Amino acid sequence: MSIVGDTLADEFSDLTDVEQGTRVTLRLMLAALLGGLLGLERERQGKAAGVRTHMLVCLGAALFVLVPDVGGALGDAMSRVVQGVIAGVGFLGAGTILKGDASNQVKGLTTAAGIWLTAAIGVTIGLGHQATGLLCAGLALVILHLVPMLFRYPQSPS
Repeated sequence: MSIVGDTLADEFSDLTDVEQGTRVTLRLMLAALLGGLLGLERERQGKAAGVRTHMLVCLGAALFVLVPDVGGALGDAMSRVVQGVIAGVGFLGAGTILKGDASNQVKGLTTAAGIWLTAAIGVTIGLGHQATGLLCAGLALVILHLVPMLFRYPQSPS
């Protein structure tokens, strides 16, 4: 029985101390929260990729870089991880882009860009750059929520 206990303890020992556990928990929670805020804005606009999608993308991106970072990955290895996240999320975003048959309009570009940016925020948070991630999420909310208001009102003739 001691072998089973030792094996279980060894298998769940990736968070070596309270400090590291707290750091990992905070990063993952912040990534989920920021992704959720961006997703909430998209869901309020009636877009298919909403709260859960953005939370999962941000959380997943954070996890993909956090684990190798905590494990001591060097710069070249981390670069490959980030490149993989960017490419993978690009395919996910491409799935949200639709081209209408009759109108010949392309729809979903903002949603795709939002998913891509949400992943970038997740990577940023996962690497421990929380202030930068918060700043970027704030700017994204301004772009998604306030910028469209600039184009809603017709301009008066001069």
